[in-house]
Amino acid sequence: MDNTLTIIFGIIAILLPIMAGRLVWKCFDRYFGRNDEAYMDSLEFFLKKIGLTALVALIVLWVGMSLVFGNQS
Repeated sequence: MDNTLTIIFGIIAILLPIMAGRLVWKCFDRYFGRNDEAYMDSLEFFLKKIGLTALVALIVLWVGMSLVFGNQS
């Protein structure tokens, strides 16, 4: 039973960063877009958007995996 819960929580910990990254990607324009289409179409804006999305996804993945596998002894 313990292995089954570890597998289920591990799958959830892998899927959660995907959902968090998608949420950051969708909301990034609203928070940092400055309502300027020229700025939002620039490479600088796109790289910031990719960077923040990847950072949030990796942090959520790291926290999730730490919680799932932290008590494995």
